[in-house]
Amino acid sequence: MTFNLSRRLMLAGAAASVPGLALAQGKQLAPITSILNGRVYGPDAPPNIYPDPDILAVDPDAGIFVGHSSIKRLKTGFQWAEGPAWSGEGQYVVFSDVAADVQYRLIWDTMEITPFRRQSFNSNGNTFDFQGRQISAQHFLRRVVRWEPDGSMTVIADNYNGQPLNSPNDIAVHKDGSIWFTDPLYGALLQEGHPDDGAGPMNPGGLANPRLGNGGAGIVGSQHQVRPPAIYRVDPSGKIDVVLEGKPGLVPNGIAFSPDYSKVYFVWGANIDVADVVGGKISGQRVFSDGMVDGVKCGFDGHRVDVAGNVWSGSTSVPGYMGVTVWNPAGKLIGRIRLPETCANLCFCGPKRDWLFMCASQSVYLVRVGIQGAGAA
Repeated sequence: MTFNLSRRLMLAGAAASVPGLALAQGKQLAPITSILNGRVYGPDAPPNIYPDPDILAVDPDAGIFVGHSSIKRLKTGFQWAEGPAWSGEGQYVVFSDVAADVQYRLIWDTMEITPFRRQSFNSNGNTFDFQGRQISAQHFLRRVVRWEPDGSMTVIADNYNGQPLNSPNDIAVHKDGSIWFTDPLYGALLQEGHPDDGAGPMNPGGLANPRLGNGGAGIVGSQHQVRPPAIYRVDPSGKIDVVLEGKPGLVPNGIAFSPDYSKVYFVWGANIDVADVVGGKISGQRVFSDGMVDGVKCGFDGHRVDVAGNVWSGSTSVPGYMGVTVWNPAGKLIGRIRLPETCANLCFCGPKRDWLFMCASQSVYLVRVGIQGAGAA
């Protein structure tokens, strides 16, 4: 006997036969393997069922998920995992533990996670340019650097018109060779970088000693916040321009380009905004998403874009809404991934770039998806 059933239909049928997965009045009941009912992660956890109940295809026709994929926690015990980036040349993911001052690397062939740079100067965001070179945002030294093939380091930006930066946070590379980065204020916090000196607004009263923790090398001088939060563009010539300046309540964070590089998506206050990119400048800035899901605010941090132009964003919210939200090019929610921790940032990875690596607070997670990520690497 021949059965002409697609794998998707078989998975759907299997899901319907599992207690707790039956559909009731068009809504999926919470299965026992969901984070809503005490899902267990780790090497001793039992295999999860397909389709994974914490992968929610809000719009199944979008085709962004696959039924035979399950969320895996690769490692836990970090202080604040952030800034993942895929090296297509090296076949690894690099990411930061900002507060621990360490960069880690996931080797794809072995799935081993080991320290990569033990003094990262509280690096946060990372990316790779079109030449395969790693670019990192360092909170402690308030700068953006590039790691060259010979292991040397080049400072891309550490000031604007002689004024120190605040704390470069996230980075995106444009196809014209320019480097765009956001510069909020987080790196002036004691736990994430280099506190302001006594005159700085992020160190009221000058109680925190900004020189502690730098090994006594004196590499950090007297610095404090003097510039507003901003988005910067570094031209291939090295010239630095302000793309957009922030103000109270409107602080930039994550940043990524559309697949054709004609648009840039960036966290702006509580929303993701989008703007057109024309000649190294932006125009037509507008709200892309306010992050509201089922009446719940899903806060934004880092994000990436896939080849169809969908925006995948880390979600900071309440339990059940922490994880990842996915928005189509029109700003409509099309999918969610539930995690038991706040997800700060993510990247597409793997040889086909169809896996999603998620940095979620103390842990990192991996899941295969149904679409490839856009970008240089």
